[in-house]
Amino acid sequence: MPETETYADLHADATAVLSRWTATSPAAAANRDRTLALLAAGPVAMSRAHRPGHVTASALVLDPAGDRVLLCLHGKFRKWVQLGGHCEPADRTLAAAALREATEESGIAGLVVDPEPIDVDIHPVACQGGSLHYDVRFAVLAPAGATERVSAESEALGWFPPDRLPEPLADGTVQLVAPALATLARRVAG
Repeated sequence: MPETETYADLHADATAVLSRWTATSPAAAANRDRTLALLAAGPVAMSRAHRPGHVTASALVLDPAGDRVLLCLHGKFRKWVQLGGHCEPADRTLAAAALREATEESGIAGLVVDPEPIDVDIHPVACQGGSLHYDVRFAVLAPAGATERVSAESEALGWFPPDRLPEPLADGTVQLVAPALATLARRVAG
């Protein structure tokens, strides 16, 4: 199956989600607009093979009270970062891609993703000899008593208070905390 057909559902979801999303910051709004422009290339923009850049999905995992966030010490660039990565052909929505990545990388069953993004970040990566990740980020809630398990992609996993994140911290991770906590508060109030 041609890649453009493989990613058709995910591309349609990404375009719809980002078109209606109210950004959480001016930078996120600018990155949303740049991501929508990338998506004009069609479903290929969802694939890591798209050299000009591709959409990825990540998740900031919170404990049920919002007292801790789960971060991984990334094996390749040795910084603490939220969980996430490349979209796969089987992913039908960006939120599902973020949830799959969070589950795979944390080993935690029963995670719940909020379907509204909390941020969009664009950053350079080494994919395809140099590309850009257009990373759409979501809040993911862990069940009470969740126990994490380190995956092959991480050196370590750790729970941290939102106001005391570890160093070295990847650029863009700290900006996820406030909108993720706001998402948790909205869910609790709702």
